[in-house]
Amino acid sequence: MTYQHLFFDLDHTLWDFETNSKETLQDLFLLHKLDETVTTDFQLFYEKYSFHNKRLWHRYNHGFIRQEELKWKRMWHTLLEFKIGDENFSKQLSQEYLEILPNKKALFPHTDEILNYLANKNYKLHLITNGFEKVQWRKLENANIGKYFSTVITSETACSLKPHKEIFDFATNKAGCCYTEGIMIGDNLDADILGAMNAGMDTIFVNHIREETTLKPTHIIYHLRELEDIL
Repeated sequence: MTYQHLFFDLDHTLWDFETNSKETLQDLFLLHKLDETVTTDFQLFYEKYSFHNKRLWHRYNHGFIRQEELKWKRMWHTLLEFKIGDENFSKQLSQEYLEILPNKKALFPHTDEILNYLANKNYKLHLITNGFEKVQWRKLENANIGKYFSTVITSETACSLKPHKEIFDFATNKAGCCYTEGIMIGDNLDADILGAMNAGMDTIFVNHIREETTLKPTHIIYHLRELEDIL
């Protein structure tokens, strides 16, 4: 299959969300002296936040909660783990988290090189992300990779979320291509891979964490440099 359009996910695929999120939480932990009021164990705090963040993102992706609820309730549920039920403080920490997070710049190894390689091969590169509009644009700008993408499709502009077919329809429409001309490249088996498969698009599962799956993506890679063997 000859592809012309490559549709990337951002978080966990190119932009190293775990590293950047952990650094952001460390900043907040120090700024607010949470070791004195919440817990002395930062790693435990981080693990609790990561658990609730992942759980609530899954609910958001499937339409069970709204964006504003996701933004602050992941912090609220984290603080509840330490018997702190302060809604206002949860919202304050959540707002500061979203202000600091997109300034972080950690990418997965060779992200810049592989995007440059693909651009030089005249592929049209696009992003499809469920991330928040303003936050995602700032991530792209600060990590200096926005220059590679012809279009950036967020769930807010598409009025739909991965894995729903509508966001993939919106993305291919905006890119000016049909499904057979494009391939989806992402880390999330549900949102990226199954969503694109159901829409009729080929897929590359970027399996950074070596997750087991019964799904049959078109390709599975474990490192971004492996894209050179496919494209």
